[in-house]
Amino acid sequence: MEINEANFARIIRENKGTIYTVCYMFSKDKEEVDDLFQEALIKLWQGFASFQGKSDLKTWIYKVTLNSCISIDRKKKSRKTQPLMEGIDLFDKNDADNRQTDMLHARIQRLQPFDRAIVLLWLENMSYDEIAQIVGIGVKNVSVRLYRIKEQLKQMN
Repeated sequence: MEINEANFARIIRENKGTIYTVCYMFSKDKEEVDDLFQEALIKLWQGFASFQGKSDLKTWIYKVTLNSCISIDRKKKSRKTQPLMEGIDLFDKNDADNRQTDMLHARIQRLQPFDRAIVLLWLENMSYDEIAQIVGIGVKNVSVRLYRIKEQLKQMN
């Protein structure tokens, strides 16, 4: 797929919430979310030439963003980046919804990266087929893993 800057900016605007959500699930603080988001944008820009349209664009964006976050999570390298000015404060502690989200996030953060990716996609209301396609496992395996992940989350304090 050929992409120019205007098209890329439009696609990112349309999918920025999705990208931020994935990054948020792999972060510990706002600065790290911004770093992950920026790295995901780089990977998306670099990867558009290889996008063949075999899957939905949103599915591909999820996959690239997840792979980017998982890779960074494994390496745990610190990178110098400029903070993004998005005007979005995902970390407002005074909001009741954010407090509940923070509690869920803290539990999900304790999962292994692959399990985090699966539960994130499920929380985004993706079908088991879409999850399987993004993470590269069978649909039945998605079902079994989600059951185990839910049980694991229930046991956490």
